[in-house]
Amino acid sequence: MQQTTNTILMVRPIHFRMNEQTAVNNYYQKVIDNILPASINKKAQEEFDAYVEKLRSFGVQVVVVSDTEDFDTPDAIFPNNWISFHQDGTVAIYPMFAENRRYERREDILDILEERGFLIKNVVDYTAAEDEDIFLEGTGSVVLDRINKRAYCALSPRADEDLFIEFCEDFEYTPIIFKANQTVNGTRKPIYHTNVMMCVAETFTVICLEAIDDKKERKNVVKHLKDTNKEVIAITEAQVNSFAGNMLQVRGKNNQLYVIMSQAAYDSLTLNQVNQIEKHCPIISSSLDIIEACGGGSARCMMAEVFLPKA
Repeated sequence: MQQTTNTILMVRPIHFRMNEQTAVNNYYQKVIDNILPASINKKAQEEFDAYVEKLRSFGVQVVVVSDTEDFDTPDAIFPNNWISFHQDGTVAIYPMFAENRRYERREDILDILEERGFLIKNVVDYTAAEDEDIFLEGTGSVVLDRINKRAYCALSPRADEDLFIEFCEDFEYTPIIFKANQTVNGTRKPIYHTNVMMCVAETFTVICLEAIDDKKERKNVVKHLKDTNKEVIAITEAQVNSFAGNMLQVRGKNNQLYVIMSQAAYDSLTLNQVNQIEKHCPIISSSLDIIEACGGGSARCMMAEVFLPKA
């Protein structure tokens, strides 16, 4: 089992903007005034292209697929919410909260990966849950410790407990369930995706423990992390607002490990936190300001990790 991969699927945006359908419970999205929609999309494309180029310069294999003109899909840039790829050749397809995000799911992306020599043996499709307004948004909702077969999930309108447990049974993971909150206008509200407040890497985890209000739940999460020999690097809620929790560890040239984050996330870290992370592996950061502001997601959300075996 591997925790990290050197192959990432990314979707280049063509309709990018703030998605009004996701803004109802993604409190990180912002309306940017005085910029035309076309300019927002163009800027997002520039950030996307620079990010891909940076990843490739470190030897990360990036499979770039363009979004299609067929539908209005402002969040297509975040493919990790509708699909995940697993080492045994299984692909999982997930039910999405926002109706316009359901159009992001594309059969042809599987064909593209197969053309690249990846083997898809089985597809597990959870999308029928949408008919009952039940959602689980991929590796946004579920943070996987693939080596230790543990799955972490912060429950929210986009992460249903029963469906998460079903996923864990299907993929043989131990479920670790908790609630993670953020303060919105003085009220504690669920953080929409687990991967905004935690990242599990091979030998460490970055997590906002102060988002887990329930002490028992917090203790349980920390116990699982420590039982699996992860160094726990705590971040604050303010740092989560700068997407410091939205990191991903990947492999580059010569199997070198890197942790990827946005420039805003990096800038929010203290020197001590940077040193803690860099004891484990170097950091790669890229500016994603427009994508973060309008999309309410960051570096990790843009990467769907490809763990499929080669044919």
